Amino acid sequence: MGKRVAVTGSTGLIGGALCRHLVSRGDSVVRLVRRPTEAADEVQWDPASGSLAPAALDGVDAVVNLAGVGIGDKRWDDEYKRAVETSRIDATGTVVRALTDHLERTGNRVRLVNASAVGFYGDRGDEVLTERSPAGDDFLAGLTTRWEAATAPAAAAGLDVAYVRTGLVMARGGGAFKPLLLLARLGLGGPLSSGEQWMPWITLPDEVRAIVHLVDQPDVTGPVNLTGPAPVRQKEMAKVLGRAVSRPAFVPAPRLALRVVVGEFADSILASQRVMPDVLRDSGFVFEHERVTDAVSWLTAG
Repeated sequence: MGKRVAVTGSTGLIGGALCRHLVSRGDSVVRLVRRPTEAADEVQWDPASGSLAPAALDGVDAVVNLAGVGIGDKRWDDEYKRAVETSRIDATGTVVRALTDHLERTGNRVRLVNASAVGFYGDRGDEVLTERSPAGDDFLAGLTTRWEAATAPAAAAGLDVAYVRTGLVMARGGGAFKPLLLLARLGLGGPLSSGEQWMPWITLPDEVRAIVHLVDQPDVTGPVNLTGPAPVRQKEMAKVLGRAVSRPAFVPAPRLALRVVVGEFADSILASQRVMPDVLRDSGFVFEHERVTDAVSWLTAG
């Protein structure tokens, strides 16, 4: 028997791929959407006002909450940073209240897999980071700490909650690597700043498979790093991308130029995060793309 999984953020890069994967393996999907519904598998909700009908979760085995304004969609200013944070906190709070109300009403424990990000760790140089590592001290570290804390009432009520700290997602046609791949194809994909910073990458297929793996394993709770098992320095990533598209990769992009383009977000782009997926691997997950060369070959083949 397939599972019934509710997904927020189902129109996004990861959410869309996740829904397709769930359906392909025989699960049914409930898509929580903010606009008026257009299909039988959609349920309208309003995370800003905390509105989600209790009956929306009837028969649901798990909720995957991916809702939130795109972190890198616009140049950062104070207003946009508030939108990035409140969209995540509001969505998580709404989902958690609905889950705990559902538990009280029906007695059914619904699994929650909640989005988070490797931004939790901040800029950490060469330090090896696992789920046991403490938080960093920049804006994204504070945001992700509060984002994860918003799931606490669900865990306190006895629900199985995992929050997935996702790295930089490699995807064909979108995601964090879209501009990097474009620069590489133009011969401008050299090191960002010094190039010594560690990049915690993961391919979209492995990201989706990892989330589904966690849906199926409710005993895995707390923080789970969703990154490939072999992080590389950014200058090595630049070389691999350049070789894959037969272009040079030696012209560096200075930090100041990045700040002019994307504002404060440049500091997060250039953060060094040597993140390891210990919990995921210990739970039995097997990566499709273990090495960065395999990942980039997949990325550039599309």
